[in-house]
Amino acid sequence: MSNVTASSDRSYPTVDYDAHARTCAPDAFWAQVKRTVHGKPVSEEQIEWIVSEIKRQLALCAQDCVLDLACGNGALSHRLVDACASLVGVDISEFLIEVANRYFAEPPRITFAAEGAAQYVAAVADPQRFTKVLCYGSFAYFSEVDARSTLKALNERFPNVQSIFIGNLPDRDRASAFFAARTPEPGELDDPRAQIGIWRTREAFAEMAAAAGWATQFSTMPNEFFSVHYRYDVLLRRSVQGV
Repeated sequence: MSNVTASSDRSYPTVDYDAHARTCAPDAFWAQVKRTVHGKPVSEEQIEWIVSEIKRQLALCAQDCVLDLACGNGALSHRLVDACASLVGVDISEFLIEVANRYFAEPPRITFAAEGAAQYVAAVADPQRFTKVLCYGSFAYFSEVDARSTLKALNERFPNVQSIFIGNLPDRDRASAFFAARTPEPGELDDPRAQIGIWRTREAFAEMAAAAGWATQFSTMPNEFFSVHYRYDVLLRRSVQGV
């Protein structure tokens, strides 16, 4: 990954997605959101695998209203709009949302807003309109507090959402596959501002989800996928009370 910098109080690499995106060309969509390998955007085939997996896991249909949390510049969101009725994308980066609104918004059906995921789900006025939720490649950058509060609010405030797909999560049990050249620094795997964000085992993620009322179903991408050796995906469904 490119443009990773060390902060003054950390000895390991950290990343600022808003600052990074501003260094990229206006239409370098995958570079802006760091969907890259060694600094180069992943192939169209890899992007299509992601899109197909999202549609399959969420079972998107023509009646769905999708909420895309931490959507970045909307380039991935845009690949989903042929399979749903409407989509709202939110991201904390004002610059990335500017790109999304410039290239991919189609109001009122497809809209984007500059807001943090936890803040949006806690305050949006009409949560009942949403039926499916997506967060791809970004959940690891939520603080522990934001991660838990987001899952809790989605369960409590979004009555028509039965499933959430959270993709490309870093697997703590396989961190050594990413850190082949060095040992992670103390605290690095638990820092949402670190290069890859927070690394969680599947068990830890399942416990966090269960505390918010969600059951977990884990999966991985095909062996040819660029980050399959250290990441997993998870589909959340509402827990059956008493089970």
